Amino acid sequence: MLGRRRIDFESLDDESYVIGAYHYLLEMRPDESGLRNYVEHLRNGTRTRRTMCSEMRGLDDWWLQRILHPEIALHLSRKLWVQQLPRAARILDLGGTDQHSANGALVALGYPYPFEDLTIVDLPPADRHDLYGATHGRGRVQTPLGPAEYVDRSMTDLSPFADASYDMVFSGQSIEHVSEDDGDVMLREAFRVLRPGGHLCLDTPNRAATELQLGDGLSNPDHELEYTHAQLSEKLERAGFVIELERGLNLVAGAFESGVFSTEELARHVGVFSDIERSYVLAYVCRRP
Repeated sequence: MLGRRRIDFESLDDESYVIGAYHYLLEMRPDESGLRNYVEHLRNGTRTRRTMCSEMRGLDDWWLQRILHPEIALHLSRKLWVQQLPRAARILDLGGTDQHSANGALVALGYPYPFEDLTIVDLPPADRHDLYGATHGRGRVQTPLGPAEYVDRSMTDLSPFADASYDMVFSGQSIEHVSEDDGDVMLREAFRVLRPGGHLCLDTPNRAATELQLGDGLSNPDHELEYTHAQLSEKLERAGFVIELERGLNLVAGAFESGVFSTEELARHVGVFSDIERSYVLAYVCRRP
């Protein structure tokens, strides 16, 4: 629809089609050079209308106009992060249920590698905060990457799992849901169940950023403790882990420079950044020696 009139885009001439694509995809009129460039490509056959639209969706103008919601921006950054995690055959996911998919959070976030076994540990639905009452995964399920099994229990009690039995422990946005002491227990248990050379991969809100945003408040009503990079890196090393990679998700450097937090800045800076201390989320890949 343009205005109130229905238009068959495919019937338009090349110039009108480009103008319509700019309007529909980018919500703007093309400048003269952009219009001329695309029209010439269409007429010369170096672009089709389909490839032109795909190219437009890769432009900064498209992304910056559409990633305006901070939760969507954070989710996209977490997907980019999960795609960088190590390949593992046997995985233990702490707090890994997904509100929309029985495949679990790790698979839903785009983990790219097939696995032999994925164990998802999470509280029984009745014991969770109301925000996380919905669940789609119970028992054993077959995901596109391999079999997954749900185990109802606290991530601070991994006693059913044998020493050195997993290649990777994933803790996606979960350590902040328990107390500092329980976080220590969780890390000790993760260390125990990992084989030597195995990896603990986790991400969690950066307290330095959420404090700028919310003062004394936390970024989620179910959070008990949010960590700064200095606090959590020290905690990981004290548990015996070697930090191999530390990254930040959703850079908010402007907030740290000005002292004023901006959700627009958070949403605009989707990605994985080396500047962990000035990002909204802390993300680590740690190895058990």
